[in-house]
Amino acid sequence: MKIYRYLVLLAAASFLLLLYYIYRVGERYNFGEEDLVDQITNGVTNGASARKFTTNFSNSTEISVVVVACNERHNEALNMIKSAIIFNRNLSPLRFIIISEEKLKINFMEKLNDWQEITNSVFTYEIHSLTFPRNNQDEWRKLFKPCAAQRLFLPSLLHHLDSVLYVDSDTVFLSPVQEIWAMFQNFNTSQFAGMAPEHEDTNAGWYNRFARHPYYGELGVNSGVMLMNLTRMREFHWEEHILPIYREYRLQLVWGDQDILNVLFHYNPDRLFVFPCYWNYRADHCMYMSVCEAPDGVKIIHGNRGYFHSQAQPIFNLIYTAIEEYTFRTDVHSNFIRNIEESLVLPSNSNCDKLLDKFLQDPRKYFKESQYEVMP
Repeated sequence: MKIYRYLVLLAAASFLLLLYYIYRVGERYNFGEEDLVDQITNGVTNGASARKFTTNFSNSTEISVVVVACNERHNEALNMIKSAIIFNRNLSPLRFIIISEEKLKINFMEKLNDWQEITNSVFTYEIHSLTFPRNNQDEWRKLFKPCAAQRLFLPSLLHHLDSVLYVDSDTVFLSPVQEIWAMFQNFNTSQFAGMAPEHEDTNAGWYNRFARHPYYGELGVNSGVMLMNLTRMREFHWEEHILPIYREYRLQLVWGDQDILNVLFHYNPDRLFVFPCYWNYRADHCMYMSVCEAPDGVKIIHGNRGYFHSQAQPIFNLIYTAIEEYTFRTDVHSNFIRNIEESLVLPSNSNCDKLLDKFLQDPRKYFKESQYEVMP
């Protein structure tokens, strides 16, 4: 009987503690309204905070940026988000959608809540659990890199959103997110996705030399940065096309979900809008010779194959580190641009390093020397 009373008291105390937690911090966390399981599990809501955000930016279009993060990709994803906030010059309403393992959720929440306070809530965020088809869940989860295939199921997971910008965790913005978002307006009536070419040079292209499956166009496309009109994808019955491709070509998929996308757009080329290479700039564009002109500078840098974390192409590591070390509400020119300029040792053996001016073209344009930025 004593044990029973003890358990009742313990349950009551836990319930009261949960209510207190919801009351004190509930409005600080922003989750997708459809992700009811996550909301209950974490004891949080998103209504009040989201409504307040919409009111503050009633004259602006909300920009939704999606990233998937598992294992060590947690810090990369945060750095990508940080770069987007830094370059959000017009204070457009940003919504970050993070799809993550359960063990990483609290880390995201703590950091993003801190940034919301520092930046006066110029963004909101949602955190969702990984969601794969019930059949072959393990196969999808392990396809190419952990969780990478999640992007294939965004239309059904994010059914409350019309359009999103998907970016790999190993990307950083060097220009305002609004610029790439504006390319949705360039879609014709049949297009529902936008990506950059996998390569610019047929002599160095991977798909045209090695692929054992169909791929888009002459050189294929890279899925690290992807505009997605989810409404049109749902109308297309997206997943009904994805699953048969996986079943037919799964033994030939070297790059996992990216290969699946290439097969799909090979057979449906009218559905894809191709944007320039400087919106998904990789070391492949400069390590041997410059093959991406980028007349207006590099807009998004993609540190695939670990270039953000090695000295193989120092400029990639320097940019990533400078963003990571930047403190919100401090001078961007002094604490970001100048740090890169002073840290890069020239002349360099890296061809990418020689394109410093291309990488810093937009940052220098938006953040003048000795200009203190009240907001990032």
